[in-house]
Amino acid sequence: MYLLQIDPLPEMAFETKDDVFHPTGTSLSLIRAFSEFTNDAGRLLDLGCGCGIVGIMARKLGLASSPVYASDLSPEAVDCARANAQKHGCDLVARSGSLFEPWTGDSFDTILDDVSGVAEEIARISPWFANVPCASGADGADLVCQVIRECPAHLRPRGRLFFPVISLSNGERILKVAGETFKSVTKIAHEEWPLPKEMAPHAALIKRLQQDGKIQITQKFGMIIFSTDIYVAHNDEGRIS
Repeated sequence: MYLLQIDPLPEMAFETKDDVFHPTGTSLSLIRAFSEFTNDAGRLLDLGCGCGIVGIMARKLGLASSPVYASDLSPEAVDCARANAQKHGCDLVARSGSLFEPWTGDSFDTILDDVSGVAEEIARISPWFANVPCASGADGADLVCQVIRECPAHLRPRGRLFFPVISLSNGERILKVAGETFKSVTKIAHEEWPLPKEMAPHAALIKRLQQDGKIQITQKFGMIIFSTDIYVAHNDEGRIS
């Protein structure tokens, strides 16, 4: 069970499963940044939906038209998203498949990307992927870069992609691909987090990954700190919001 409260909504409960990726601070940052940035997302796709929290919250906040669309590589995640949508009275079209495979020939006004985006060695020692596979590459950028490259074919005119860049991945590579793919790429949020205590015994590995340029971390008050940046990208030169 995951509890979430975002003004002006009351606290909402989302069912999760052991083999479904649980919402993280990055998921929450994505929802908050997106909701503060726009008041009309139109036809919305929640890509890498997990338990469905991002798309469902977008609809409950009145920011997305109905139905909301969602997909995940995991059939168990899709089942979980459908159950949460029914629980919260949200009309959801959910499909299982890798990235944009379930949406061949389809397009959206807004795509919210919440696919895995941390280095695979980080995923293996983290609490986030205890029962969930992670195939995001040695520097954590593979899946996010693929989403960015394929996204324009699934965006309507004036469509937008919202995506997180987690510093436990090669953010420089991700942003390079984004800049090559979209005319406008803008950071709209930044949050910092202490590394989970379960990862403390792996400090040597984490520092090696930083030295290799695969991740970026800082240290404050004796803690290892990582960050999440949220970006919005589009190809409409005249668009402001």
